[in-house]
Amino acid sequence: MGHQNAAVPKNWFVYMLRCADDTLYTGVSTDVARRVDEHNAGVPLGARYTHSRRPVVLVYQESAASRADAQRREIEIKAKDRAGKLALMARGK
Repeated sequence: MGHQNAAVPKNWFVYMLRCADDTLYTGVSTDVARRVDEHNAGVPLGARYTHSRRPVVLVYQESAASRADAQRREIEIKAKDRAGKLALMARGK
C-alpha cells in the first residue's frame, strides 16, 4: 500500500514557551502539544535550553505555510527583544 502520510501536507507552527525561570524559548513543530510534552520530559527529546528550565508553558503559537516559513518566522521572533516578544504574545499573533 505504501506510505499514505507522504502525500498529506504537514501544518507547521512557530511556538513560544515560558520557562520556569521566566525566560522565553521559541521553536517550530508540526505538533506543538507533543513538542511541549517533549520539552517538559527533558533531554534527549526536549531542547538543551529548556532541560534545566522546566516546567515550560506554551504562551504563543502561530501557523506557517511550510517548514521554511516557520523557521524564517522563528528567526524573526528570536531577533526581538523581550519586550517585543511579550508584545507579540499580548497581540496573540
